Amino acid sequence: MMGLPGGRPRTGRMRLSRSADFDRVFRHGRSHAGREFVLYVFPRGEGNEPRLGLSVSRKVGGAVERNRVKRLLREAFALDGDRLPAGTDAVVVARHEANALAEREGLAGIRHALGQLLERVDPAGGEREASGESIESDESPVEPTEVAATVAAADASGTGDGRKDRA
Repeated sequence: MMGLPGGRPRTGRMRLSRSADFDRVFRHGRSHAGREFVLYVFPRGEGNEPRLGLSVSRKVGGAVERNRVKRLLREAFALDGDRLPAGTDAVVVARHEANALAEREGLAGIRHALGQLLERVDPAGGEREASGESIESDESPVEPTEVAATVAAADASGTGDGRKDRA
């Protein structure tokens, strides 16, 4: 495969492609959230280069917008992915705001946002704090009991999944 102009050569091994690889990163890796992206990182312990997987849903936009975000993320990772320890699998999940960032700032904005998340990854496999900030997500975690209580309340009111409203 051809590399990026002025970049290091890329091989097909730098990408995650199997569903099992994505599942392992999501289930056993650590997550680092930002406004535009969520970065999941799992040290697989084998291989030389970090591998990238992308998840860009229709919430980001149409096919053209999603493909632009994915292309920019791959370019940014090719340039900055060596900041991750060798043998690391990373999955980037794009949030709705990623499209606006790509349109507004292009590759520079994507690199900056991804770079902020990469700074949080500790080479030893743990987390590190960046400039005194907490590493936690900007969204509060939802406890399973809260979800169950919300679902039970919706079902009791007859507006849960719409089935009680049908004749």
